[in-house]
Parts: sequence; structure tokens; C-alpha cells
Amino acid sequence: MYRVIIIGAGIVGLSIARVLSRFENLKITVIDKNPDVGWGVSKANTSIIHPCHEEDPDKHPLRTKLCLEGHNIWYKWVRELDIPNRWPGEIIVATNEDEYHVLKHYLELARRNNVPGVRIVDGEELFKLEPSINRSSIAGLYAPSAGSIDPVQACIALAENNVDNGVRFVLGEKVVDIVVKDKHVKEVVTNNNVYEADIVINAAGLFADEIARMVGINDYIIYPRRGQYILFDKTASPKPDKIIHTTPTPKTKGVYVLKTIEETLLIGPTAEDLSIEEKEANIVTKEGISFILENAKKIIEKLPPMNLVIRTFTGIRPEPPNGSYILRFHEEPWGFVEAAGIRSPGLTAAPAIAYYIKNLISQHIDLKLKKKWIRIRKGIIKIKDLSRIERNNLIKQNPKYGRIICQCMGVSEAEILEAINRMRKIGVKETTLDGIKFRTHSMYGRCQGTFCRPLISLIVSRETGLEPWKVSFKGGNSTYGIGFVKELFMKR
Repeated sequence: MYRVIIIGAGIVGLSIARVLSRFENLKITVIDKNPDVGWGVSKANTSIIHPCHEEDPDKHPLRTKLCLEGHNIWYKWVRELDIPNRWPGEIIVATNEDEYHVLKHYLELARRNNVPGVRIVDGEELFKLEPSINRSSIAGLYAPSAGSIDPVQACIALAENNVDNGVRFVLGEKVVDIVVKDKHVKEVVTNNNVYEADIVINAAGLFADEIARMVGINDYIIYPRRGQYILFDKTASPKPDKIIHTTPTPKTKGVYVLKTIEETLLIGPTAEDLSIEEKEANIVTKEGISFILENAKKIIEKLPPMNLVIRTFTGIRPEPPNGSYILRFHEEPWGFVEAAGIRSPGLTAAPAIAYYIKNLISQHIDLKLKKKWIRIRKGIIKIKDLSRIERNNLIKQNPKYGRIICQCMGVSEAEILEAINRMRKIGVKETTLDGIKFRTHSMYGRCQGTFCRPLISLIVSRETGLEPWKVSFKGGNSTYGIGFVKELFMKR
């Protein structure tokens, strides 16, 4: 039995855990410094499963290959793991002749990558395909196979399926050292414990270079690239059915305008290269918001009024040297495996990266398939998605489905209780409001939890025994349930 430790519970680490959980001679533990899964790079991105017509097979052959393979795997995984998804297709919008030539370049890449159905559309066909596109646009490159998923819900789904298949989670512990003896990895040391290991897989996102240096590998640096976003209320319109975005640049795929899984309007991101010291500089800036709005206005006929903005936020993604993924099994120290530098299209490529890592490991040890492996995972039942008859029947079985806690998103008490139980199942040590939010989409709506957050805090208090004002928003001391009310009065 080989003891495998995966550092990082993001979309890449969790995908690797799922693929490796199929083998009976691997004992897998996933460690992450965050209180819950998917709270690093995976939490804040554009959520797109890319068609892969924007990947250059000459400059980045491996990245292109994994993007194409990952895209196809996601079709299967979203069904098996009950992950919310939509596949509307995407359009790169050209507003002038120079940008039109860019479309031709990506059309050629689509042909070389065998991406199906990609074509240039113009004139009335463009506006018929997506009526919300700015009427001054001259053409678009349509890729019908583009999709969108909820990345945090994907992480949650993978984690739950991993637990069903014997994977153990250690959350809220930061890796501080990796012990190497006789040129083999032997132990992973966290701020709380020491874990024995035969294989260590580095899927630590922005901090993968720091993990690598713990075993003496210092041949690369991961730089942070910040992306800011604007999120509108679900009543905002126009809301494109297709995913639309500006023409890509060497740095970024462009500014997107899209309808999210929750049917809100999302625009962004920026692409700001930061210094190595700014890996956690996830701030929103006036300049960033202005950049997003200026670029979005070029491709959409009319943006909603700003009073419908419900949130601005930032994600920071890893940028590796030359934009290349770092995927390798080290002979010295033996057993140290890297899945590092996973920049865009990392979400798309994640399942294929997992199989690539599995193949690397299989070259060094003999992997033995389990006789029984659980493929299917079911998500939380959402009362708002059911028909009237189905709702009535469910409420008869469990009246808590009839008590709506989050009015904006139609989330019931039963769903919140289910989320709490599922957090416990994967080893979340502290029930957080963010954990409930990502599992149920409560606090996602127009009021961003202003009305339902105290009610949810009281439910958490009842279920955990924690005092209501100590219910944490993000874990630790981030009390933002009804705790901020108590703090206000204590200061007066």
C-alpha cells in the first residue's frame, strides 16, 4: 500500500484524487490550508469549459492536448457527479478589422485542434445568434462546444465522491515542510501534524513553487495574475445566452460577458500581473472595474445599470514560466510529483491533468484497480428546481423544505441542514457561512445575505452548539453571521 498525499484541495488536486481513488493499493490523503475545499484559485474564476480553439499546439502542445481531453471528460463528469452545468457555446466578438484578423487566427487553431463547429458569423446572423451583442460589432467566431460549470460546486462534488471512495481530507492545516530521507519523500509536516507519505503530489496552485522548494526544487517561480469581476443581480438584462468575450491577447482570453449557472450576469476579468509578494492581494480596484466596464461595453449592446451590481470580487491565478504546465514525477526526491503552474485553461484541463499524473505514477509503481469504485454522486436537492407536485410531495416528507430561509435564491432550511451534514462528511472542522453558501447558493442573491445570514447563523448555532455570534463567515475569526451585530453593540 502506497501512502499518497495530495497538497491542495482545488479543482486539480481533487481531480487527481478522484482518478487515483480507483486503485486499491493507494491510500490517499488530501491536505489544504483552507477550511474547506475549492477555496484557493478554484473559487474565483470565469467558470468556463473552453472549446480549446484558443490554444496554440505549437507553442503549448501539452496544454492544448490536456485542454481538449479535459473538455471531453467534463461532459461525462458533470453527469456522474451531478454538477450544475450549461453548454451554450461562445462567441469571440470583433469590433474592427484588426480584430477580425484575430478571429481568422483562432479559426485556424480550431481547425488544427479539431474543435468541431467553429465558424465566423457576421451581419444579421451574428445578432440573430446572440441578440445582446453590440450592433457595431462586425463579426464573431462561434464555438458551439463551450460550456460553463460552477467551479466550487465541482470541487465539492469531487470531494464528496472522493470520500465515498476512501479518500481522507485534512482541511485547515498548512504544509510547512516535506521530509526527505534516502532521496525519497517520507513525511509531510503541517502546522498541526506529521503525515507519513510514499508519494507527495504538489497541486498547491499559487504556492506550488513554495512547496517545491521544501524538497530542494527551485527551477521555477509562480507569479500571481489578478482578475477582477463584476456580478449583477439575476434580474439584470440584457443577459446573453451565449458566452461572449473580446478578442484574446497574448496575456488573456479577454473580458467575458456571460450568464452564470445561477443566471446572474458576470463580466470580467482583468489580467493584472502582480509581484511574487502579492499572491494574496485579492483586492478590487477602481481601475480594474473601469477596465472591465469599458471592454464589456464594446461587445454588449447595453450594460445593465450599476445599481443592479450585487458584488465585485477578485480571483488570483497562477502564471508559470512561459505559460507552460509543470507536470512531472521526480526521481530525486523519489515520489515527489508536480501538477504546478496550472493557469487557464486549468479548469477545463483538470480531469485530463489527473489522468496524466496517474500515467506518470504508473510508470514507477504497479497500480491495481479496485473491484468496486463509486462513480455516481448526487447533489443537494434544490426545492426551487422542482415542479409543484414534486415540491409538495417533498414538503410532506420533510416540512423543512417548506421553510424558505434565503428568499432571493429560494433556499430552504432542509437544504442548509443537508449542506452542514455534507461538510461534516468530508472533514470540514468548522461549519462556515461560506461553506453553506457555496453548497446551496443561499446568500448569492440581490441582498447578498443581508436577510438570511442571521437566520442561517442561528441554524448553524442550533446544529453545532456554537454561540450564534461566533458563527464564522470564512473560518477562524471571520465572524460575520450575526456576530458583527454583537460586536457593534459591544463597541458602543
